[in-house]
Amino acid sequence: MESIGVLTPIPMYSGLEEELEKRFKLLRLWSAPNKGEFIRNHADSIRVYIGTSGIGADADFINALPNLEIIASFSVGTDLIDLELCKERGIRVTNTPDVLTDDVADIAIGLILSVLRRISDCDRYVRDGKWKLTGDYNLTTKFSGKTVGVLGLGRIGRAIAKRAEGFGCPIVYHSRSEKKDVKYKYYPSVVELAANCHILVVACALTKENHNIVNREVIDALGPKGVLINVARGAHVDEPELVSALVEGRLAGAGLDVYQNEPMFLRSFASLKM
Repeated sequence: MESIGVLTPIPMYSGLEEELEKRFKLLRLWSAPNKGEFIRNHADSIRVYIGTSGIGADADFINALPNLEIIASFSVGTDLIDLELCKERGIRVTNTPDVLTDDVADIAIGLILSVLRRISDCDRYVRDGKWKLTGDYNLTTKFSGKTVGVLGLGRIGRAIAKRAEGFGCPIVYHSRSEKKDVKYKYYPSVVELAANCHILVVACALTKENHNIVNREVIDALGPKGVLINVARGAHVDEPELVSALVEGRLAGAGLDVYQNEPMFLRSFASLKM
């Protein structure tokens, strides 16, 4: 099996690398000074490519590997992988659904609580000694009872909704289609969803159609008392519009687990020109 090349673009867990090295010819792209030359030198032996949510495989990259058989995404997301080309060439694409469902849902609730109760800001307030100088921090607002709008009611969206129900929160949602197996109220557009909730949680998959799906219209519909939480992909949110809304007070707050460019060195591997 030593002839089977497995290409890894970034350092993986040591245990995983050890197991791969036992079974295959492990090719560490991240350690190569000239990545394009490295791929050309090993192109014929590379049959497996391991990616992550931030590192995909575009057409140029895939076409540079004539014997590629499988792309294993070390995450749920496949939005940076040219799936149509993979289908044409018979390249299998795998991902890891459900591995992080609970963790992402937990983070979403943590971000909601942090924004509404201003936990991070309160922590800085105490650490900076302002409590002694200016007294108590301003009152914040509770999470309990607020309407939570979930954008994307898939595995993660449902897990978030279930947790929010524990806080006595009414749940509303928007997805590509109405779900017949849930009791939550469905809204046919994101704008309508935003206009009818206090907290909008983005939990949908990233597609070409929903880039910047949270735009100025959606943010304005959410309003000056609304909160945006994004645990999906950074490209779902129009970041300049979000910043403007926060600065101008058109939105109460935002909790972001993802950004459009994060981190830049990972993105550089997603489009290696040969």
